[in-house]
Amino acid sequence: MGPLSRENWAQRVATFRASPSAFMVGPEGEDLGRDLLSDLRSEKLSEQTKVSLLSLSLEYPAQLWPDAPAAEAAATSLLDTLVLLPPRPSALRRPLLLAATTALAAGGALGPTSGASRRLLPLLLGLAVGRDLGRGFGPASEQRPLQATACECLRELESCKPGLLGGCLGLLRGLMGQEGPIQPLSLLLALALRNTLVIKAKARAGLQGLLVAGNSLTEGSPWNWTLAEEGDAHLQPQAPSWSAAEEGECGLAVLEPSPEEARELRAAVAQLLDTSYLLTPAAQAQLLWLLGWAVRGLRGQPPVLFKPQLVRLLGTAQLTLLHAVLALKAAFGEALFTAQDEALLLRRLTLAAQHPALPLPAHLFYLHCLLSFPENWPLGPTGEEAVPLLLGSQLCRGLLPSLLHDPMALLARLHLLCLLCVEDEEKEEKGQDQSLRCYLEELLAGLRQRAALNGGPRALAILCFQASYLVVRCLAGQPMVLTPLTHGLTQLYRAQPALAPHFVDLLDRVGPELGEPLRVALRQEVVSRPGKDEALRWHLQMLAKVANEDAQSATLSFLQAAAAHCLDWGLQQALLQVCQALLRAGVGGGLADLLQVLARQLEDPDGRDHARLYYILLAHLSGPKLGMALGPSLAAPALASSLVAENQGFAAALMVQEAPAPIRLSIGPRRAEGPVPVLQLQVEVLEPVYSLELRFHVERQLYAPVGAVHVPCLCPGRPTSPLLLPLQPRRPAPARLDVRALYTTPTGLTCHAHLPPLPVNFADLFLPFPQPPEGAKVGFFEELWDSCLPEGTESQLWCPLGPHRLEALVSCHLEPFVVVAQAPTSYCIAIRLPPDSRLLLRLEAAHADGVPVALRTDDWAVLPLVGAYLRGLSAAV
Repeated sequence: MGPLSRENWAQRVATFRASPSAFMVGPEGEDLGRDLLSDLRSEKLSEQTKVSLLSLSLEYPAQLWPDAPAAEAAATSLLDTLVLLPPRPSALRRPLLLAATTALAAGGALGPTSGASRRLLPLLLGLAVGRDLGRGFGPASEQRPLQATACECLRELESCKPGLLGGCLGLLRGLMGQEGPIQPLSLLLALALRNTLVIKAKARAGLQGLLVAGNSLTEGSPWNWTLAEEGDAHLQPQAPSWSAAEEGECGLAVLEPSPEEARELRAAVAQLLDTSYLLTPAAQAQLLWLLGWAVRGLRGQPPVLFKPQLVRLLGTAQLTLLHAVLALKAAFGEALFTAQDEALLLRRLTLAAQHPALPLPAHLFYLHCLLSFPENWPLGPTGEEAVPLLLGSQLCRGLLPSLLHDPMALLARLHLLCLLCVEDEEKEEKGQDQSLRCYLEELLAGLRQRAALNGGPRALAILCFQASYLVVRCLAGQPMVLTPLTHGLTQLYRAQPALAPHFVDLLDRVGPELGEPLRVALRQEVVSRPGKDEALRWHLQMLAKVANEDAQSATLSFLQAAAAHCLDWGLQQALLQVCQALLRAGVGGGLADLLQVLARQLEDPDGRDHARLYYILLAHLSGPKLGMALGPSLAAPALASSLVAENQGFAAALMVQEAPAPIRLSIGPRRAEGPVPVLQLQVEVLEPVYSLELRFHVERQLYAPVGAVHVPCLCPGRPTSPLLLPLQPRRPAPARLDVRALYTTPTGLTCHAHLPPLPVNFADLFLPFPQPPEGAKVGFFEELWDSCLPEGTESQLWCPLGPHRLEALVSCHLEPFVVVAQAPTSYCIAIRLPPDSRLLLRLEAAHADGVPVALRTDDWAVLPLVGAYLRGLSAAV
């Protein structure tokens, strides 16, 4: 078969990218790699098409060349194609070098016995040093980009085989003073130097003149395969942090270079640092990490080499460089940073974290740096959380958390506030400590108040419990904080019993400082309720967690009153869970009477059997044996005969079995039409599935019950139309759909599985108003705008968008809801929020740095959701 056309390759590549694993096991998968290598030499394909094919080999080398022989053959073919290129400028030379390097590295074919490796390495080194390789490698204008690409390829090979370039250190160092690409050469030399130092230290060997500058390529083979084999055994390409490099530091301390070797090493490090200002911020940060790691562990290498760079970088606004400076501070401490440097860094971090226009990721970065600041002389044991000594309450006054902050920023600021409370208590600053503690209590009270709102977003409840857990973790030894926190959480449960799962999770995570008093308070709160409370399901779930031998009479009285109202299967099972918890706690007398009543009274036979079983266990087993009987089974019972095994297999075929779901469910594009919001569900299966039934459940009853969706048959690889799932919100709020699947396998078994929950975002609920006549649009919007007040509410927002970005935002996200538009400067937008709310937006007169947004709504509860939605849109565009 001849070479494929550009259109055929485009279709084939698109199919492969959609599902690489499925494509490779199909009929065309075996020939993909071979056809790709063959068509790279075809004259019928343009260079642009060939570059796209090479990008495929860079992204999916493991699928195209799954083993070492295939990778070796692919690299050989790619090098042959490179040699055959005409001498004119070509866009294929650099991708071919990258593809050959990737094939050898990813396929595990790189080694001294590999013919492709013996061809590729001299070629890359020759290009890196600027050696004239003939007209076949392009004109002079293409040599500098090829040189940079060759350095990148050598750095990738050095990362895969640490120590491979140990014999080239002198040669690479000699290139630093010549014309050429500074950044790739600096990073290559720094990585090779770091790897060589580590491997030599492990082997307890000297540097043996490896750093002496030289330019000869003919003095033996520069590839140190022996050193690379030693590096494979005990060297990671690059540790992610300074703490991860502690073990390597101890190993480097063993290396004692001679005075001449130490002088050459200092000269090499200084040479790299002197040219580091020419690198990009990310490359500078990586270079500083590599060099700092090497110098940190070697004896006789003073960190003063970094002082000129420190003076240059202390005022940097680049986050990557600031992170590198903090890494150097963690490595060298007072040997490199004075007390004035430390105070300057802390002040810079504090002031930068308070900047109002700072993006959220940068804001969180500065807060994290403050929380993890590496002090010169920290007080307390290693690893203990504490604020730096120079960071007092006055300096952090602008970093106190507020309810208006983003959740992530609020938690980070709250973490800092908790540490300040600990510090102030240790310093016995009673007046200041009291003010901070009062502020903390008011903040937690505000979070609990928002979490107690009926129909409020689930995210507010999650944030409240996250903040409570953070306070307990930081202030576990302060009863003056934990006592009001316990009281406040009890009041929150009284207002919202539906938050019982969050309380259970909190009790599982906190220590006894809060766990024990909170258990007692919640148990008293539950048993003081009447047994016919409408929130009985949540009370029983909570009681199953907090019930013990204390207050037996009150607990049993509550259960006896509740038993008459447990009419469905779920409530009966929750009631029996409480009985089981009391059994494990050793509750006796009154529980036996309750179990006898339940064994006669419950309507469900399964519930009656459980109650009868618990009564028999309580009457015949002592405490330790009862605990073992109620605990999980340690081993499956052995089958007595083949007949028993056959009967069990027959019973399994008749029962619904739980199994891993071979189904992937996702939400497709949004449909802004119709009377109710409709989700488009995309379904993919890994194996044939028959009689599929998808059941949905919405937490906290925010939506009306969602009907099940039925699909007769699904097969892998066969396209399916989207499944339409209509929603009927009772409040315009985001939610999460819990999904269960019931289906039949090809073998005839009926299985059920839990699928990952599906998020319903606030924007998924948007519906447009009916379009008015062409000439009445302005009046229609103004009538809607005026109707929102005085019953509704009005607000103003500021979105950091320019005029062109505003037009892109509206066209991508809000186009179906635009009523009046004067593109690209102003828009009037009307959104209908089910069941009966409306949201109106005016986006007018975009300034150079942002767009003022006026909004009105007849439902004030959606204001936080609207603000979060608009901030997310402005950050995404």
